[in-house]
Amino acid sequence: MKILLVCAGGMSTSILMKKMEKYWADQGDELQIEAVGVAGCSDVASKYDICMVGPQVSYRLKDIKESTGLPCAPIASLDYAIGDCPKIMKLAQELYAQK
Repeated sequence: MKILLVCAGGMSTSILMKKMEKYWADQGDELQIEAVGVAGCSDVASKYDICMVGPQVSYRLKDIKESTGLPCAPIASLDYAIGDCPKIMKLAQELYAQK
């Protein structure tokens, strides 16, 4: 699965990205993930299957969906804050099924 992770500047998601990469690997699934800021998401969207949006920019969800053309959803604030990878993986799988 190829996930585009969108946040305010692309920096705040690095900890979550590492946790997600490890969790996916532990589950035996392949994951390619990149964190970018809202401003750059449309530039790289064609390389990804789905888009997951950090809670700090979830108010821009409609714009992100339109600019990327990908199935998109916000990550719940608590799941994002604590890095709840099982819940995030479930959301990713639901988005991927929409592709």
